[in-house]
This record gives sequence, C-alpha cells and structure tokens, in this order.
Amino acid sequence: MRPLPLLLAAHGTRDPAGARVVHEIAAGVRAALPGVRVEVAYADVRQPDVRTALDELGPAVVVPAFLANGYHVQVDIPEQVGGRALVTPPFGPAAALVAAAHERLVEAGWRGEPVVLAAAGSSQWRARADVERVAALLAGRTGTEVRVGYATGEPRIAEVLTEGMAVASWLLAPGLFHRIARASGAAVVAEPLGAHPRVVALTVARYRGIIESATRLTGVEAVVGRP
Repeated sequence: MRPLPLLLAAHGTRDPAGARVVHEIAAGVRAALPGVRVEVAYADVRQPDVRTALDELGPAVVVPAFLANGYHVQVDIPEQVGGRALVTPPFGPAAALVAAAHERLVEAGWRGEPVVLAAAGSSQWRARADVERVAALLAGRTGTEVRVGYATGEPRIAEVLTEGMAVASWLLAPGLFHRIARASGAAVVAEPLGAHPRVVALTVARYRGIIESATRLTGVEAVVGRP
C-alpha cells in the first residue's frame, strides 16, 4: 500500500525568498519521510492552489503551514480541499515553534531585552488567541515581557515597540510582513522561522499523527513513511 502524499499548504507570497522557504521545508520533509510524495500548494497569491494540487495528487494529507488558526485555515483551505483529503491542525501555536522563534531571536543578537512578538495579523479571534498563547509561551521561555504587535491589524508592531525592545518573528517566511517588522526601528529583529529543523519535524509529526489517528478510527492500516 502506497503512503498518502503530503501536501504542504502555505499562504503564498510574491516574494521569491518566501516561496524558496516553503520548498526548503518540503525538501526537509521528503528527507524525513522516504517513500512519501511531498508537494507544495498555496492558499492564495501563488500557484498551484490547494484545489489544483489535489486534482493532480488525489487523496492526500494536507498540512496547513500557518502559524495561527485564521481565515485561510478555517475557511479557505477546507473549501479548496472539499472533503478530498485529511487536513491536519495548522502549525501554530505549537510549543516546538515557539522554541524555534526563541532560537531565531538569540541568533539575531537578543540578550534578554523585553520583546515584541511580530505576527501577521488576523480579524479572526481564534488566530489572535493563538498569537497571544505564543506570546505567553515565549515569555515563559525568555523570562521577560513579551508584547504582541501585528504587521496588519491592531496593535501595529511599531505602536507597541519601545526603546530597548527586540522583535521576535512569528512569521514563517520572508516577505512584506517581515519587512514591516524590520522597519519598526528595533535594533534586534529576528529572522522568520524559515526551514528551521523544528518546522520540518512538526510537519512530519502532523502528517504521522493524522495518519495514525485515521487508522485507529477506521481500522484500515495506513502506510506512513519512516526513516
């Protein structure tokens, strides 16, 4: 029995560097799941979209590469999937990725200053609750104050930033939102999570978890790629 393909569903960006990050994550997942076909699709902006990718792939596991449970996760991706695939929870607010954000912050030169957590922004309350949860987890890891600021929506990153604060990026890839974070004026601005090993490992865990859950519920053995 062939394992179900994994479709990594990202937001989409016009910035080529952002698209490269998504493909780097997919490459890491392929290495961790030998025998599993791993493809990339986008909820918006870039092609192929999730609907088109599933037309070609057939039954698959869709892993939403989103750091909060906003509109694309709640509405857009389910509509494009149309019941044709298993869909995992999104990336955020996984504690493993909070650890990755902390590591990116240290890499950028953070030395214990209070932090603004820079997120994309959403009008969805679930997404905002996810970001607040991440801020609380990051405060626990860093032992310092962590405020939330958004690239779009309120409060904006620059509005909550005060002198001496650093910016942690709750962003997956380079693009407009990270440029807004960089323009905030902070001396220390962390890079996006990117293809961090923890991002790759979480993608693999999401895939394996939903396959194993489906197997328990249906009693039908599924094949999961393993090293």
